[in-house]
Amino acid sequence: MSAPPDPLPLAARFPPATRDQWIELVTGVLRRSGLAEDADPVAALSSTTYDGIPVRPLYTAADAPPVPAGTPGSAPYLRGATADGPTLTGWDVRQRHADPDPARLRASLLNDLETGATSVWLVLGEAGLPVADLPAALEGVYVDLAPVALDAGGQTAEAAAAYLRLVGERGLDPAEIRGSLGADPIGLRARTGATADLGLLTPRPDHPQLRVATVDATVYHDAGASDATELAVATAVGVAYLRALTDAGLDVDAALDAVEFRFAVSADQFASIAKLRAARRVWGRVAALCEAEPARGQRQHAVTSAAMMTRRDPWVNMLRSTVACFAAAVGGADAITVLPFDTALGLPDDLARRIARNTQSILHDESSLGRVLDAAGGSWYVETLSDQLAHAAWDGFTEIERAGGALAALDAGLIGDRIAASRQRRADDVAHRRAPLTGVTEFALPNEPAVPRPPAPPGLDGGPLAPARWAAEFEALRDAVEAISPRPGVYLATLGPMAVHAARLGFARNLFQAGGFHVVVGPPEDLDGAVACLCSADSLYSADAVTALREAGARHVWLAGRGDYGADGYVHTGCDALAVLRTTADLLEVPR
Repeated sequence: MSAPPDPLPLAARFPPATRDQWIELVTGVLRRSGLAEDADPVAALSSTTYDGIPVRPLYTAADAPPVPAGTPGSAPYLRGATADGPTLTGWDVRQRHADPDPARLRASLLNDLETGATSVWLVLGEAGLPVADLPAALEGVYVDLAPVALDAGGQTAEAAAAYLRLVGERGLDPAEIRGSLGADPIGLRARTGATADLGLLTPRPDHPQLRVATVDATVYHDAGASDATELAVATAVGVAYLRALTDAGLDVDAALDAVEFRFAVSADQFASIAKLRAARRVWGRVAALCEAEPARGQRQHAVTSAAMMTRRDPWVNMLRSTVACFAAAVGGADAITVLPFDTALGLPDDLARRIARNTQSILHDESSLGRVLDAAGGSWYVETLSDQLAHAAWDGFTEIERAGGALAALDAGLIGDRIAASRQRRADDVAHRRAPLTGVTEFALPNEPAVPRPPAPPGLDGGPLAPARWAAEFEALRDAVEAISPRPGVYLATLGPMAVHAARLGFARNLFQAGGFHVVVGPPEDLDGAVACLCSADSLYSADAVTALREAGARHVWLAGRGDYGADGYVHTGCDALAVLRTTADLLEVPR
C-alpha cells in the first residue's frame, strides 16, 4: 500500500487556539463553581511544590526553558545519561533483599533472577543478612552475569572484602564484575550518627566496572526532604566522594565512574520524572566544572519511595509503586527497584516479590517503555519543571558547599533544618488531607483483615535524619483505637431525608473510620455514645439540634460543615483531620 501523497491535515481546518481563549472558557466553568468575580482563574488552579516551585494548569511553547534539552547522552543530560539509554537491553531490574536468613534469602534471590530480575540489591549487617553468611547466600548466583549492589551500612568494609574474596575464589575475571560496593559514609552518618569514614572510598582499579560509592539520596527523602533538597544534598555528597576518590589517587574521570546515585521516586509522577532529569543536569554541570573528558552522565538507581508505603490497606501500595516505577522508567533511570507492597509490614512474601518484579516486566515489555528514550521530553510542563527543579537544587547545593560541604552542613544542622521544614509541610498536608493517602486518610477499610508478615530486621537509626512514613501518625492512632474492645464509637446523627444529609454523612463516616472508630448512624433521638457528629444541610442546622444531642447524653458534639451553631467542633474539607481524630480518641479515653 503506497503512502498518501500529502500528509493528513488533522488540525489544519481549525483556527489555532490561544491561551486567552482557554482562560475565558475555564473562567466560565469556575464562575459556575463559585469562583469570585475578581479572582484569578489561573491562580485558582495553580499549586506550589514543597520547593516553592509554582505549578500552573497550562503550559505552552511560551513557557519553554531557555536552555535546550539537548539529546540523549550529551550535555545537559536531561534526556538521558547515554545515547541509547535503556533501549538496547532495557533498564536494570534490581530486586532488594534484606532477609537475615541466608537460606531463605538465597531461595528468593534465585527465584527473582530466574523470573525477571537482572541484578541484586543486597542489604547486609544490622539491617539485613550477616556479612559472614554472604558466600552461602550467593551460592549458585552468577555474580559476573547478575551485578550485586551491596548495602552494608557500618560493615561496608567487611562486606566489600567478603564479596571480593568470593569473586577471587571463583576465579572470575575482575574486569567483568559489575555492581557496587555501596560505600556511603555520609549517608550512614545521617541515618545512624556514626563517624563518616571517607577512607571507605577505596579505589578498585582492578575492578574497572565495579562502582565504589553509592550516594543514597533515599536517606534524605525518607527523612522528609523535598525533591530539590534531596538533589542538592545528593549532589553535595557526590562532590565530597569525588574529592575523596581523587585524593586517593583516581583521576576525575575514573572518580565519576566510581559513583552511583540512588533516588526515591514516588506516586507524584511528573515530579519524579522531573527529579531524575534534573539530577542528571546538575551532576552534568558538576562533571563539566571538574573538566571531565569526555563528559558523562549520572548513573541512577531509582527506588519506589519507602516513605509513601502504608501498613494499612497495603494492596494500594501496588498502585503507588506502579506509578512510581513508570516515572522512574520515563525519567531515564538506569536501574529500578520496586519495593514489594508489604514492605512496611515486614519481610515480603513470594507474592509481593513477584508483583514487584512483574510490575517492571509489564511496563518494560508490554508497555514498551524500554523502547523509548525520554518519553516525557518535549512536554512543556516536564521541561519547565525539570529546569526549575535543577535551578533550585543547584542553589541548595551551592549553599551546602558554602557551609563547608555535605558533612559539615550535616553536622551543623543546615541539612536537617531544611529537611525538617519540608517534612513539617508534608505532615500538615497529610493531616489536613490535602495530600490524601487512600486506605489510610481516605476510604479506610473498616474491620480490615490483618496481613501478617515475619518481622524485618530493624532499620538503621539513631542519627540526625530519622526516616518517617507519611501514613505513620494516622496508622498509630488507628492501631491504638482498634486495640480496645469493644471498639470506641462515634454516633453520626442525621437530620432530614437521605438526599439532604447523605453527602455530609459520607464525609463524616470516611473521616472517623480513618481513625478506626466504630461508626453508628441514626437520628439524634437515638443517640448511642458520648461523642456525636451532626450531619445534614446548613438549612436544617440549628443551635437547638446541638443542644438536643447534649441533652441526650453527648459530651462532645462535632458538626459536619462550617458555621456557628454552638457545636464543640466542626469537620469539613480542609480541616485538620488528624487533630479531630486525636481529640475524639482523647474524649473516648483511648490510651496513646
